[in-house]
Amino acid sequence: MAALAAETEQEIQEREHFQRIVNVFKSYKFLTDEWIKRKIGLVKSFSAVQQRLLSDYTKQLAEMRVCVAHNAEVVQLIINDVENMFENVQHEEDSKLSVKKRPILRTDLEKVYTTLRQVVRDWSSEGAAERELCYRPILDAIDKAYPKDKIDRSCINILVPGAGLGRLSYELASRGYSCQGNEFSLFMLFASNFVLNRSSGVDSLRIYPWVHSVNNVLSPEDQLRPVAFPDVNPSDLPPNSQLTMAAGDFLEIYTEPDSWDCVATCFFIDCASNIVSFVQTIYKILKPGGQWVNLGPLLYHYAEQEEEDSIEPSYDHLISIVRKIGFIISEERTDVPTSYAQNPNSMLKTEYQSVFFIASKPHDTVCLTAHVLNERRDHRETGDHWVQATSGMMCEK
Repeated sequence: MAALAAETEQEIQEREHFQRIVNVFKSYKFLTDEWIKRKIGLVKSFSAVQQRLLSDYTKQLAEMRVCVAHNAEVVQLIINDVENMFENVQHEEDSKLSVKKRPILRTDLEKVYTTLRQVVRDWSSEGAAERELCYRPILDAIDKAYPKDKIDRSCINILVPGAGLGRLSYELASRGYSCQGNEFSLFMLFASNFVLNRSSGVDSLRIYPWVHSVNNVLSPEDQLRPVAFPDVNPSDLPPNSQLTMAAGDFLEIYTEPDSWDCVATCFFIDCASNIVSFVQTIYKILKPGGQWVNLGPLLYHYAEQEEEDSIEPSYDHLISIVRKIGFIISEERTDVPTSYAQNPNSMLKTEYQSVFFIASKPHDTVCLTAHVLNERRDHRETGDHWVQATSGMMCEK
């Protein structure tokens, strides 16, 4: 009985969190417009001379409001029907449920802005250069390990934790692999669900991803320019390909030993408060002989959050841990130039010298469970690429 009560409480917390993220998206237009209007009001408080000097800037602020209005239309498309995006969980807003409401903070709103920039990175022609740097080494390594002229790639199960908006997972599925992306952030899940399952037509939509970025802007045109997406039709996958997405905590969902042929991680492992747990889990779920392909920096997400405890091993310490856990490193580079959701026209550009490595689980590892995920549906059956996972369980759609 106590277990049932605890489960109910967890469900309530999950619904409250889900609804809070929906509300953040819904508040995008109003709060962003208010932010711009405050700047307009500030200019109006200046002297007449300064107002005349800032007349071009004032016009730019007015144009920013138009761009935000266009973005809001896409944001609304993203959250349409999200209550039904998971097969085994319904999140309709319940008027009888006492949802604890809190003010939407600037940090919440920034996550919507980040999501729009992620759309550019993963699903626009403008993001192709970034994807080439970040995804290409991973794709090439996996293709080399599983040549299509020698292996039926539909039998190769690949997991992509921290899948974000799903482009790397899509690229793997488009090469014929059976691929599952995993993502924890509802901001990312809402947007990836929309792009993968609800968008239609190449470059059929546009957003203004840089309108919220006011620093290091060289010209108004740079801040106000639109970006079209998606640059491909996400439904155009080979007949035998399989692409699913699992929602939830990587450590809680993936507990079955010897289940995956390959794990591909890109800008992911530094998301852990304890990176050792990530490495141990990847080793556990890989089949003997399976490969882990990793690329990314070590920008530890919890390092500067006072409310979170975390560890931040150097790369030398990390790769030593990877070997001690049992992996065999077959390739390693520490100088891969990469960027992340970068505005190519910004006056400030950040470049990571990312690490790249290929690590294999030895063939002679004892196979604890010969478990193969064989209950996937071909994406053609439903047209959707979705799996819901809660409390460590997966239920395919």
